[in-house]
Amino acid sequence: MELRHLRYFIAVAEELNFTRAAEKLHIAQPPLSQQIQQLEAQLGFQLFRRTKRTVQLTEAGQVFFEESQKIMQQVDRAIQLGRQTSRGELGQLTVGFVSSAAHNVVPPILQAFRTRCRAVKLELHELTTNEQLQRLREGRIDIGFVRPPVEEEGINSEIVFREPLMVALPETHPLTDRPYVELRELSGEPFILFPRSLAPGLYDAIVSLCQQAGFSPIAGQEAIQMQTIISLVAAEMGVAIVPASMQNFQRRGVVYKSLPESTCTVAIALIWRHHPAAAVQRFLEVARQISGFEI
Repeated sequence: MELRHLRYFIAVAEELNFTRAAEKLHIAQPPLSQQIQQLEAQLGFQLFRRTKRTVQLTEAGQVFFEESQKIMQQVDRAIQLGRQTSRGELGQLTVGFVSSAAHNVVPPILQAFRTRCRAVKLELHELTTNEQLQRLREGRIDIGFVRPPVEEEGINSEIVFREPLMVALPETHPLTDRPYVELRELSGEPFILFPRSLAPGLYDAIVSLCQQAGFSPIAGQEAIQMQTIISLVAAEMGVAIVPASMQNFQRRGVVYKSLPESTCTVAIALIWRHHPAAAVQRFLEVARQISGFEI
């Protein structure tokens, strides 16, 4: 017995007329009658009572009709789910992100993806760049937002966001009344830095900026989360150079100032493995549309 036999049977059971059922199925009436006879022979019981004027379901035929409808509904559902999965519209996606990305590019991309792919379940993990690379290699995340550069075989990376750097000062700092701060004025201050081992791209950009201003930053404290760095600034433990989007992190006791001499920007990149699943490809398409960068 094949699925077409069930489709033919259901059509006849719904119409209770072989001619109308054949028209509905776009086949001739004699072959349809033959298919139903073959089905009855395979099943070992009669599905219809036929007279010259009427066609009626037998009691067994009625039960078989009800169960056949359930089977075909399940088949149609399986086909639909398979199509959705192949288009990246169904399934689960595990996404990593560095903490600072939560204040710029991550929210609009996630919102757009949820709107377009509501059936894809998103699992989010706040992780450092190195943690994301390790989990991506292990297959524990599908895609991640990191601080570049990323130079690993088997891993793709593309920039999706760029922004300038700013300085974060304690609100009690004497330079907070200035419209902007020249970096050389902070040469004697302790700096709160992100460890280079966890985000070399961001760390190197900050150190390079200081060196362009004529000094190397004094490392006062290190912290692995941007929110922690800002909190340490608020506690007057030092100053920090941070991505401009950290202004969106509202923390009392901190004042952000522009760096006029800064032409340096830092970036957020997406990372994913070669030969990505359909849901990852769909996520990349949405990210490209929202960020304006080509992926």
